[in-house]
Amino acid sequence: MSSRTAPRLMTLQRHLGWPKAGDIAMESSPLTTHVLDTASGLPAQGLCLRLSRLESPGQQWMELRTSYTNLDGRCPGLLTPGQIKPGTYKLSFDTERYWKERGQESFYPYVEVVFTIAKETQKFHVPLLLSPWSYTTYRGS
Repeated sequence: MSSRTAPRLMTLQRHLGWPKAGDIAMESSPLTTHVLDTASGLPAQGLCLRLSRLESPGQQWMELRTSYTNLDGRCPGLLTPGQIKPGTYKLSFDTERYWKERGQESFYPYVEVVFTIAKETQKFHVPLLLSPWSYTTYRGS
């Protein structure tokens, strides 16, 4: 990320209500993610992602939040403790734009990670390891 891009990213994150380090919202968030760019060996900075929940009736996805990974590739504070409830959730990562901004061709235009939250009292961490040609995810701690 260029020295000109980082301040713009931080301004955008503040505008979207993204929590700062040390914020209570960040520390107590029950859902977080962390994206690592395995091609460069660095955090995936500025990757756009959307969090959605599957809603009844009709089983439609309802978007809950749009955010961007920070300079460390993390996106804490996706949900506040009051927002989380049992159900099926989806994190959708805009990988095509991420790689295009880096002048890199890629195979996957987006990555969607769908997971189930059974108990709203638990914490959930969803890491994503990303390259232009592959990705992997798992339930972190």
